[in-house]
Amino acid sequence: MSKSPISPIVLAKDVKKSFQHMGRTLDVLRGIDLSIEEGDMVGIVGQSGAGKSTLLHCIGTLDLVTAGSIVVAGEELTTMSNARLADLRNRTIGFVFQFHHLLPEFNALENVCMPGLIQGTSKNELNRRAEALLEEVGLKDRMNHRPGELSGGEQQRVALARALVLEPKLLLADEPSGNLDSRTSEQIHQLFFDINRKRNTTIIIVTHNAALANSMPRVVTLRDGRVESDERRETRSYRHAVDDVAERAGTGKVDVG
Repeated sequence: MSKSPISPIVLAKDVKKSFQHMGRTLDVLRGIDLSIEEGDMVGIVGQSGAGKSTLLHCIGTLDLVTAGSIVVAGEELTTMSNARLADLRNRTIGFVFQFHHLLPEFNALENVCMPGLIQGTSKNELNRRAEALLEEVGLKDRMNHRPGELSGGEQQRVALARALVLEPKLLLADEPSGNLDSRTSEQIHQLFFDINRKRNTTIIIVTHNAALANSMPRVVTLRDGRVESDERRETRSYRHAVDDVAERAGTGKVDVG
């Protein structure tokens, strides 16, 4: 007996998104088709203004499409109420942004617990998860420090742990290392690969970072609001990609938009 086909965790069909600006219509997404399977790790690249962040926000229910369809974890976003969208976002999707958006008055452990407190998860269970995650991202000894006492890289690690505390099926990251130095960026990038491998979490990352893009097993390139290419690559270690990009940097051939 043949197995039933596995439904993609993200399925976008003819997605369009327009904004009104000073009386004019600005078409940002112009008919995006994209299918992402569970466990995929996908980089989205392209020039500034290509629609990368807008697409990520639409997939993550932070913005609504103008036309077309997006299905996430089997649920059609365009027909859902705001309350159902908020519930789906809270239990299914984790977010990591360029700026960590940590609450300055709370320590690292409390910041990681925050999404679960909003959802109503027991405090004991949240503390257990948060402590394990902070240890996993290398902050075992920094749990009681507030954001102002942490470096930029440490704050981004806290943000990553916070995104994972409710064990989401889908992790979305928008330029997660855009504000960090190269060495810290490499450490953050490696954490994404580790999470994908250990947890089978589906990860979509918008990035301009050449080493990160070149190490991703799948790269979707946007141009003028459309998918220009969708390429699956032979999986390489992130360390190998970093070394490769560094070697080519002197030739001026590194360009991911």
